[in-house]
Amino acid sequence: MTTPMPTPLQGGEIYRLAVPNTAAAPKIARDFLDSVLRVSRHGSLMDDARLCVTELVTNAHRHTQTPLIRVTVAVNRKRITVYVTDDTPWSLPAPNLNPTEHELGCGQGVFLLDRVAETWGSTIYGGLTPSHKAVWFTLAGKGTPT
Repeated sequence: MTTPMPTPLQGGEIYRLAVPNTAAAPKIARDFLDSVLRVSRHGSLMDDARLCVTELVTNAHRHTQTPLIRVTVAVNRKRITVYVTDDTPWSLPAPNLNPTEHELGCGQGVFLLDRVAETWGSTIYGGLTPSHKAVWFTLAGKGTPT
């Protein structure tokens, strides 16, 4: 299932990172996001943003063969939206509502996004010949109306 892209952030900036699909990718993405949040004065969103980007980049690393994982961060005064893009053009698996003991902690990332993010979703690109997907989340600064 494809969900719509978030509303474009008005009056903001966009930062991009492409990282090799290795076990180090989540840490590199976190460090990149930390830097962006510090300079954009969104430090209050740091913990939630780090948690969400780690989940999405880890999923791309574990479940795709994409050579590069791309992280795009759009920021403005009120919100940030983070996109994690890979070259595997299908949407997220449905969350496992009744995991076995062995499965606990696996495949629960969509619940995490749903709990932490203001909004989130996935978008498949390429039309009739899908080429890649982005999973994204938006976080709002404290006191920002939704």
